Amino acid sequence: MDNWDEVRTAFQVARMGTVSGAAEVLGVHHATVIRHIDSIEARLGIKLFQRHARGYTPTEAGSDLLRVAQATEDQFNQLVGRLKGQGDDVSGELVVTSLSALGPLLVPELAEFQQMHPELVVRYLTGDRVFRLEYGEAHVAIRAGAAPDQPDNVVQPFVSDTVGLYASNSYIEHHGLPSGVDDFEGHIFVGTDDENSRAPFNRWLRNHVSDEQIVFRCTDIFSMHAAIRAGAGIGFMSRWVASQQPDLVQVSAPMPDWSGKLWLVTHVDLHRTTKVQAFLKFLKERSKSWAI
Repeated sequence: MDNWDEVRTAFQVARMGTVSGAAEVLGVHHATVIRHIDSIEARLGIKLFQRHARGYTPTEAGSDLLRVAQATEDQFNQLVGRLKGQGDDVSGELVVTSLSALGPLLVPELAEFQQMHPELVVRYLTGDRVFRLEYGEAHVAIRAGAAPDQPDNVVQPFVSDTVGLYASNSYIEHHGLPSGVDDFEGHIFVGTDDENSRAPFNRWLRNHVSDEQIVFRCTDIFSMHAAIRAGAGIGFMSRWVASQQPDLVQVSAPMPDWSGKLWLVTHVDLHRTTKVQAFLKFLKERSKSWAI
């Protein structure tokens, strides 16, 4: 196989399912996509796709090609990530990823680090998806829960996210303030809509409160916080978040079962680069002043 452009085109057609979709991703005319597909099929002497009214579906041979091309693209991405992380100065891109709930805590620090290094472009990626450091998707990941165990990653303990149980003044005016976790009868709660959530505080709530008492459920942590502040029920909140909300009252002091560990994760190939080491040192130092 001596024409990577044709392989890449076939890969995108298999991914997108249409010629037009592949053309948009590749930034070429749809006629170029068709020409590449015809050419590679002619060279190999096999059909890679079944054409139909809705688009292109890979044949068995096409699926084999897709797997190989995916692996090749992943290796290219990994190489690019390594190259971007090299150098003896703090410049280029720094890609940091975490759960979106940590954004208000991390963004000010990221902004200050970028201001310290004007040649640096910070990309802060959030979401529930685990970004793949081995493929160069990020330089530094801040992850919650059990210690990550992916091979070739350097994992360092960071800080604990201390979580408490809070209610707003408006909730207390209508329902009163429970004296503690043993006084929940007659009270209502804000919780997650994900019954499989692995967050320690969500598991604890499922085990200690009836489903009927969780009357307000959300799919993201920001909506849960808003619901607690609006008086929809008692709910969990990180201590550093609650400290910024004067209208909240702590229902119960943080318990060990509610809190989770945060971890700094880097790939072994990028861990020792100047840029990554500078950021890790900066973040560890700044975290000493966090009220968490």
